[in-house]
Amino acid sequence: MPGYFAADGNAAETGAAAGNKWRVHFVPDAPGRWHYRVSFRAGPDVAVNPDPAAGRPLPPDGESGAFTVAPTDKTGRDHRAHGMLRYVGEHYPRFAGSGEYFIMVGTQSPENFLAYHEFDNTVDHLGAERKRMPHPDGLHHYEPHLKDWRPGDPTWRGGRGKAIIGALNYLAAKGMNTFYTLTMNVNGDGRDIYPWISYYERARYDVSKLDQWEIVLSHADRLGLQIILVTQEEEGEQLLGKMSAIRKLYYRELIARFAHHHALIWEIGEEIDRWRYFTTQDVKDICNSIKALDPYRHPIQYVQWKAELIPDEKTYGRLLGFPNFDAVGMQHDPENTHSETLKWRKASARAGHPWLVGLVEMNPGIVPDERDYWHDAARKRSIWGNLMAGGFGVIFYFIDSHDDLNCEDFRSRDHLFDLMRYAHEFFTRYLPFHRMQPRDDLTPLAGDYVFAGEGEVYAIYLPDGGAVELDLTKVRGRFEVKWYDPRHGGDLQEGTVRTVEGGGLRSLGQPPGEPNRDWAALVRHVERKER
Repeated sequence: MPGYFAADGNAAETGAAAGNKWRVHFVPDAPGRWHYRVSFRAGPDVAVNPDPAAGRPLPPDGESGAFTVAPTDKTGRDHRAHGMLRYVGEHYPRFAGSGEYFIMVGTQSPENFLAYHEFDNTVDHLGAERKRMPHPDGLHHYEPHLKDWRPGDPTWRGGRGKAIIGALNYLAAKGMNTFYTLTMNVNGDGRDIYPWISYYERARYDVSKLDQWEIVLSHADRLGLQIILVTQEEEGEQLLGKMSAIRKLYYRELIARFAHHHALIWEIGEEIDRWRYFTTQDVKDICNSIKALDPYRHPIQYVQWKAELIPDEKTYGRLLGFPNFDAVGMQHDPENTHSETLKWRKASARAGHPWLVGLVEMNPGIVPDERDYWHDAARKRSIWGNLMAGGFGVIFYFIDSHDDLNCEDFRSRDHLFDLMRYAHEFFTRYLPFHRMQPRDDLTPLAGDYVFAGEGEVYAIYLPDGGAVELDLTKVRGRFEVKWYDPRHGGDLQEGTVRTVEGGGLRSLGQPPGEPNRDWAALVRHVERKER
C-alpha cells in the first residue's frame, strides 16, 4: 500500500503544508487478524523507484504490528456493505463482498466537478466569461444543491463543502451510481483543477486541497457512487511527458490517496487517440505502471475520440487482449452506440480479455430537460442501445446551459436521470444480465434489440413499439410475456399475449398501450422462473 505525506494529519481542517505525519489507506477484503510492516525510505527519486531496497531507511522503517478487522456493519447502497468493486474477467464488474454485478448510470458532466470554490487553493485560470460561469471566480458553487446537504453529512473548515456534498446526495437520490471528474486539466478546457500547490508546479502536492477532495470522494463511497477519475485531457497530455519521473510520481500520489475507494475507474486520458501522441506501447506502459502500484487493481480505461473517424487499429483495437486495460469509454453518435458496443464486447471476448464496454459521451451531448424532456435519442439509442448490447452502462456529457464546464444544477437533467434509472432497474431487478448475451438475430424485426439467456429469459427492446416475434425454435416449455415501460418505469405489465410455448417463432403480441412508443418485452421460462 503506497503512502503519502499528510502534513499535520488534519490538513483538510487546518490548511497545514508542513508536519511529520504520513498516511496509508487500507481496505481489507476479509475480517480477521491483519499484520503490517512499514517501509520508510529516503533518497533520490525513491518515490518512483519500484525497488523496495532503494534509498536509505529512516525511522519508522521496519516497524510492524497487527490489528483486527471486524465484519462490516454497513447496509444499503454504502459500498462498505459490498466490498471492493472489481474487474473479474467478465463484461461487468462485481463486488468482492456481496457478489453483486454492477451496471453504471450517472453523469460525465461537469468534467471539472472538483473545481469547487471551497476547496483550498482552487483557482480558475481560464476566465468565468469563457466558461459562462455564474460566479466571477470562475469556479463551481453548486448553490442549488445546498438544500440537498443533510445534517450529519461531512464538511470541512467550519461548514464548507455543503453544496458539493449536496450535489452527490442528489445524484444518489435519483438512483445514479457513477460520476466523473478530472484530477488535472492544466492547459485543458477548464484550467481549474490540479493537485499541486500551483498551476505551474508539478512535483509539490497540495496536502489540504487533496484531503478535502478525499472527504468528498469518501462520501461518494457511502452513497454508493462509483468514481471515474480522469487523469488528463488530450490538450494537456504532453504536460508530464511520457513515462517520466514526474508522471510516475503523479500516478503514485493519486493511487496512494484515492485507490482505496471501493468503486473506482482510472481513466488514463480523455481522447488520447486523437493526435496519437501516445504510441500503443506508451499506453501499455501507463497501464502497467498503474496496475503495478494500485494494490486493488481497479479497472483502467480511456475515452476514445469519435472512433467513427479513426480506424479500429488506431483506437481500442490496438489494445485487444492486453491484460492491464479493462474498460472502454466510448464517444459516439447515438445511432452507433448499439453496434459499437456489440463490436468491442465481441472483439475483446475473442481476444481473451473481456472489456467493460461503457458509453461515456454521446455526441453532440445532452441538453436540459426543458429543451428535450423525453431525450428520445439518448433513451432509445444510447441508454437502451448500450445495455441491450451487453454494455457496462452509460454516463452523459451535457451541452447548452449547465454544460460540461458550468453545470451548477444537476436538476437541469432531472428527467434524464429518471429515464436512466428506469433502464437500470429493469436490468438489475428482472435480468440475470451477467449471464446473458446480445442476440438481435432472434427476432425478424429490423431495428429492435434482443438480450438473451437462451431457454431461461429474453429481453426485447422495441425502439418504435409494434408487434414482435421471438425465435424459440431451439427451446421447450412455457414462457410468460410481460412488458416494461422505458418512459415511466414501474412494475411489469400485461400485453395482449400472456404466455407462449417454445419450439417455434412465437408472436409476443402488442404492449399494454401506446403501441407506437418504445417498450421492452420480458419473456421468462415459467418453470425456471418459479425455481
